[in-house]
Amino acid sequence: MRKVVAFSHMSLDGFAASDTGMGLEWTFHGYSPDLAAFHDEHIRPEVGNPVYGRKTFVGMRDHWSSVPDNPEANAHDLEHAAWVTEVDKLVFSTTLEDPGWKNTRIIGSDAAARVEELRAEDGGALVIYGSPSLVHWFAEAGFIDEYWVFVHPTTVGAGTPLFPAGFETTLTLLESKTFDAGVVYTRYAVA
Repeated sequence: MRKVVAFSHMSLDGFAASDTGMGLEWTFHGYSPDLAAFHDEHIRPEVGNPVYGRKTFVGMRDHWSSVPDNPEANAHDLEHAAWVTEVDKLVFSTTLEDPGWKNTRIIGSDAAARVEELRAEDGGALVIYGSPSLVHWFAEAGFIDEYWVFVHPTTVGAGTPLFPAGFETTLTLLESKTFDAGVVYTRYAVA
């Protein structure tokens, strides 16, 4: 059975998205070369399918689709843009009709049944990138097996928290790592 992972950047005050812009702009100053390399070498090989909610998907699509045409894009961003364009992506949305990004499947109705079917398939992990509202739904449905959280040394004051209000769970630490910009990675299994 494939595992489901919530992969998130989180502010020190517990928010996975701010109320500003796309909600992740506060992560830019902490995204160091060693963190990018860790993602490419340690995280990406475990990803079977990136999973998104509609809002995060649209932001990722618009950003990563523009990278190949950006003359200032670095080698890492070009490589990541190529990977995320080619990988089979899943977006959970009842309003998105045309994803506008190749290799994307929309899951709109019977989401819980679809998650069970996807978990039963062969392949790497189903990794929810950002998408805190979708993480809330997955957590409350009992689908999340692990949380991969990058805690940034910043506060944003308001936004969407990583965990839904009133949600209780016990986690077991599997690994942790600190990066040059002060970001701390923690990988937890749901106990």
